Amino acid sequence: MKILTVCVVAALELAAVTGAFAAEANQAVANRDFTDTVAPSDQQAYEAGVKAWNQCLRDHGSKYAWTAWVHETGDVYSYSYVTGPHTWADFDTMHDADKACSETWRTQANPHLKSETSAFMVDQPDMSYMPKDWATQAQPALIDVTYFTLQHGHAAHTAFTDAAKKIAAAAAKSKWPYHFRFLEIQAGGEDAPDYILVLPNKSWADYGAEANPSLWKMVESVYGKADTDALRKSLSDAIKKSSEHIDSYNADLSYTASK
Repeated sequence: MKILTVCVVAALELAAVTGAFAAEANQAVANRDFTDTVAPSDQQAYEAGVKAWNQCLRDHGSKYAWTAWVHETGDVYSYSYVTGPHTWADFDTMHDADKACSETWRTQANPHLKSETSAFMVDQPDMSYMPKDWATQAQPALIDVTYFTLQHGHAAHTAFTDAAKKIAAAAAKSKWPYHFRFLEIQAGGEDAPDYILVLPNKSWADYGAEANPSLWKMVESVYGKADTDALRKSLSDAIKKSSEHIDSYNADLSYTASK
């Protein structure tokens, strides 16, 4: 009976997730990330391969931009490429359109890879606090990226998302001058985090500056100390582990679609 109950719960959760995907199918919320790791001695050849691939996309008139981020901390021999947000259907079109350049990537970039991972990242607007025109703004010089892996179970997921939504609502209500973007990871593999938090920074000085007011002081100004303490504990209890690294925008390795 216990096994049957577990199976039923899992099936219901899967049905709920499938319904959520369907609801988002026509919304531009899906992003795709490829993260490459190379050996130090292969960096020059690898970057030449990426540029050749970008030129192939340009020659074939690809309409889908790829933003390149070089890891400045953590594994500094890693590169991330992100496209989106798109609708899910866009990825079918993208796959067919970019197929002509697959051989260029395989012959000129792949030989210099140590490893590559990929995942979809789905924007979470209710958990984020971004300017209304953020999608059309210039890329920030740096992004502070934090990975969150949650405790197992539905309760931890709910606690985490509820806390993030309350923080985002407090930031909007108080007009906090700092922005952040939450994305949920989908199909990232066994070691992938559950969520990614991205904070844009104009410079290293901007990154190093203390927020004023701090995040929790801002939240406290909206909800009061007791509720903020409870919110903070709920968030902390839901997180199994987290890690952080800084990426810099690389225009030379990015592909910008022609208008």
